[in-house]
Amino acid sequence: MEKQSFEQVLEKNKEKIYRICKIYAVSPIEPEDLFQEVTYQIWKALSTFENKSSIDTWVYRITLNVCIRSKNKLNRVNNKSVRLETINFQPTSIYPDQDLEKKYKALQECINTLSKINQALVIFSLEDLPYKEIAKITGLTENHVAVKMKRIRKELLDCIISKID
Repeated sequence: MEKQSFEQVLEKNKEKIYRICKIYAVSPIEPEDLFQEVTYQIWKALSTFENKSSIDTWVYRITLNVCIRSKNKLNRVNNKSVRLETINFQPTSIYPDQDLEKKYKALQECINTLSKINQALVIFSLEDLPYKEIAKITGLTENHVAVKMKRIRKELLDCIISKID
């Protein structure tokens, strides 16, 4: 298999990396910071990639690890201090349809209530990854992923319905 350059790997995966960073971000400007950290970690580790999985699976795993590590670090800091939002940043609305935006926010809030592993499963499912690929990334069995996803879908549906009504 031909070795891919850093630029090729990043170009092929940048949208999905950013989507995952955006889901794990706490503030509106944090996805860019997470994206930069993921990019740096991919660049740093690319020479050690051993083709034991697809490059996409490897990128997903790095992205997930960086995002979870960042969220854990932020949670530890927040437990010791009060977070003050001194800059009021209002991003332009991606969704001009108010109903669609409300549903998107409800989904995001509901995903944030899940455990870290369940959040990762949902994110990868939203990326349309097959259970087999999700299992490789997370270290779970394919059957375990399927069972967990069935439970998570029910939990998310109940949560979303309660938020939208």
